[in-house]
Amino acid sequence: RKGKFEEANGGTIFLDEIGELELASQAMLLRVLESGELQRVGSDRAERVDVRVIAATNRDLEKMVRNARFREDLFYRLNVCQLWVPPLRQRRDEIRILMEFFLQQACAESRRKLPVFGPQLADFLYSQYDYPGNIRELKNIAHYIAQTAGEELLTLENLPARYKQEIAVPEPGGS
Repeated sequence: RKGKFEEANGGTIFLDEIGELELASQAMLLRVLESGELQRVGSDRAERVDVRVIAATNRDLEKMVRNARFREDLFYRLNVCQLWVPPLRQRRDEIRILMEFFLQQACAESRRKLPVFGPQLADFLYSQYDYPGNIRELKNIAHYIAQTAGEELLTLENLPARYKQEIAVPEPGGS
């Protein structure tokens, strides 16, 4: 059966979380990238592959190279055109758009009505919460809300318990 690189031959392969790849696997990946050839397990012949590679990570690969946890030669092979995407908390204007998209998607899949957020919930989700898990976390919250929402206007109480500790409580007597 074909592997991922064979399937991507003539196209693009996306390697997510490349910073998590073990050193032994990094060596194998480098070999494929350098030679343009791969060898199936159990085979005695190499196959040519022409693949554009896009790799992503939330790790500091340069630091990992300095600490000998990521191969320097692989780092330079992959780091041809670097694109840094800021965390979601630095792109607050995108949160509402993404939330609406993920909610529509989740509600369509489960054949449920789109929920309506109350003002405090909307403020928390769009302005206060920092989304340390970035877009994956935002998508998970949207799917949770879509699956658990009833017909009523949603409030902060509709969030999972782990988010309630993040809710900013106004100071007594404050404005």
